[in-house]
Amino acid sequence: MNKKAPIYRTCIVMRKLYLRSDLYRVVRFASQVYFDKSQKMPGRGAYISKDLKAIITAQNKHLLSKALKVEVKDDIYVELITALSKEKR
Repeated sequence: MNKKAPIYRTCIVMRKLYLRSDLYRVVRFASQVYFDKSQKMPGRGAYISKDLKAIITAQNKHLLSKALKVEVKDDIYVELITALSKEKR
């Protein structure tokens, strides 16, 4: 049997390993920042756990901006919170 090994990534807020499916990915590509819903976009990516506290902490401490080395606008955080609220239904 060819079972794939689980893929783990580190949350930029919690600094803990999570399964990739338990994280959101934000990408810097061509000096633009995108919320990568498919987790397949090219570019520098940063992962954040699917937790409201983590998203708010990342916004307050500008952690996505530091990880992606470019300014991240509040629209990205709004997209993350919206996606989280849709998942929790």
